Amino acid sequence: MDGEEFSVENPSQLLQSASDYVNYPGVPNDVAAKEFLDLFPLPVIINALQTKSEVPGLEATLVACLERIFKTKYGASFIPLYMPFVQVGLTADSQLARCLACKTVSCLLENIDEKTISAAQLIIDNGVYPLLLDCLINGNEQVATASTEAIEKLAGSQKGMEIIFPANNSDDMHLGNLSARCSSLGRVRVLSLIVKLFSVSRDVASAVYNSNLLSLLEAEIRNTDDTLVSLSVLELLSE
Repeated sequence: MDGEEFSVENPSQLLQSASDYVNYPGVPNDVAAKEFLDLFPLPVIINALQTKSEVPGLEATLVACLERIFKTKYGASFIPLYMPFVQVGLTADSQLARCLACKTVSCLLENIDEKTISAAQLIIDNGVYPLLLDCLINGNEQVATASTEAIEKLAGSQKGMEIIFPANNSDDMHLGNLSARCSSLGRVRVLSLIVKLFSVSRDVASAVYNSNLLSLLEAEIRNTDDTLVSLSVLELLSE
């Protein structure tokens, strides 16, 4: 994806075309996405994102462009082929890139044809879920929100629920164990995720209950050592 064959000789042309695509009125559609990708294939866009970030405005515009592309069925159909790009994005120093990667996972979960491929299995095979959790805890507010939304969508399938609610309570990815390792801000974000998961569906609410995650909320409310977290939990419960 980052070879010379995909390099951009004139990034300003890509920047202008991407800007035009991003600002095109209306809901993203397959026709417009295909037309853009026929001009600038995904490897070219990704290469520019990884190697030309010093060009003013290029990173933000390409991130917005890819987000718009992946919201279409046509664009999302490419995501399974670009899971390594998603992995890199989730661990990037750039908060824009991390946010895009989280949103790309959401697009995968929303648009994939489960009859041909399992989005949850792709997430397992590529180690995406732990990276989403890292984005939740350590990303900026936009990244944390995008990660939460992706995990909520992951909870929409049985296999996704098995990822989020491991049978082994000592699993490192168990939300209770994750919360125990976090800073105050990280704990609030994990607790916010738990509250949101509880409202996804009856099955997910049962999984939250059976995983003893509601007790985390109760414990934080009673916690007199960190008033800020306690107040944040009360605010979450009032939403």
